Amino acid sequence: MTFDEMASISERVLNRKGARKAGDILPDVLVLLNGGRIESVNLTEWLAVDHLQLLRHILVELQLQQHADAMLSALERIAGQPTMKVIPAIAVEWLEVFRQKTGEERTQLFQRLAAHPSDSVRCWAAYIVGLDQLELEQKLALIRPFAADSHFGVREIAWMAVRDSASQQLKLAIRLLGAWVQEPNANLRRFAVELTRPRGVWAKHIAELKENPEWGLPLLAPLKADPSKYVQDSVANWLNDAAKSQPDWVVQVCRAWLDASDEKATKRIVARAQRSMKG
Repeated sequence: MTFDEMASISERVLNRKGARKAGDILPDVLVLLNGGRIESVNLTEWLAVDHLQLLRHILVELQLQQHADAMLSALERIAGQPTMKVIPAIAVEWLEVFRQKTGEERTQLFQRLAAHPSDSVRCWAAYIVGLDQLELEQKLALIRPFAADSHFGVREIAWMAVRDSASQQLKLAIRLLGAWVQEPNANLRRFAVELTRPRGVWAKHIAELKENPEWGLPLLAPLKADPSKYVQDSVANWLNDAAKSQPDWVVQVCRAWLDASDEKATKRIVARAQRSMKG
C-alpha cells in the first residue's frame, strides 16, 4: 500500500466504527493494523491482529532486523494461539533482546514500544513490565501509563501483566494501590480494583481474596460512590466475584454502604454487586 493510497483512506479508516465479525474487517484496515499504523477500535479488531506479522513490521521499523530470526523462531510455537497467550510470549522475546542491549539502549527501546501508535505494541510493552524482574513498587510505577492509556485493550493488559506479581505480595499491593483509588483519573482508579478482583477475567483467581474479601475494602470503600460508571462497574464486579464464595459478607458491605450513602452511584454499585445472588 502506497503513501497516497493510505492518505486517501485515512479519514474513512480513522472514523470507522469497527466490524462486528473478524471476517467483516476491511482488508485495508487489517493491513494497517498488522503494520502497526493504526489502533484497533473494538474487541473484534483487537483480537484479529496478527501479532507475528506485526512484530516483523516493528522490527524493521526499529531497525532491529538482526533479531527477527531468533524472535520469530522462538515464537513459532504460539502461531495461531489466542491473543492472550501471544502477547506475553512476545514480551518474553523482547526481554531477551533487552538483555543484549546497554542500559540506555534498553530504555530507549522500551520507550519506543511504550509510546507506539499501535495499541498492540503498547500491550507488548505493558507485559514487558509485568514479566521483568522488578520489585512490585517499580512495576506499579512503570505500569501507570498503560493503566491510564486511552485504549481499552492496553488498559486491560496493564492489570493482567502485573496481576501475578500483585497476587504474590497481596497485602503490599493493596497498600500501594491505596493511593491509586484517590487518583483523579478514572482509569487509574479502575486499575486498582481490576488488578485485585478475587476471580477476575482471563486471569488466575486470588485465593486469599476469595476467602478474605475484607482485605480489599481499603480499595473498594473509597469508591462506593464513584462518579465514573467505568469504576462503578469494576467495584460491582469485584463484589460480585466475592459473593460467589462469601455472599453474606457482600450483603453486609452493601447494606453498610447504602446506610452511609444515598448517592445514585452507590445504589447502582450495590444492585450490580448482588446480581448473581438473585433469582
